[in-house]
Amino acid sequence: MNAPKSKAFESIRQGLEEALAYAEGKKTGARVHQVEVPKVDVAAIRAKTGLSQVEFARSIGVAKGTLLNWEHGRRHPTGPAQVLLAMIAKRPSLVGEVLR
Repeated sequence: MNAPKSKAFESIRQGLEEALAYAEGKKTGARVHQVEVPKVDVAAIRAKTGLSQVEFARSIGVAKGTLLNWEHGRRHPTGPAQVLLAMIAKRPSLVGEVLR
């Protein structure tokens, strides 16, 4: 016996179908939100916090080697790391406030 489909189920199903169609490049009418995270100067951000490389890396949850690669331009932070660093750039005291 099949249970009737709820409005919530239908809404979720429709959203998933639109997401798949959008991913395939089809026009869906769905609202798409683009968020642009600014590029960050990791060395400058760390300097504003007053923390050493080891302290800063530990405070944001990355290896010191990762931080060094970012600071020397061999790699660039992406995703959540880039967002976190952009937030710290706007408010350098954020690291200390959160870790207290």
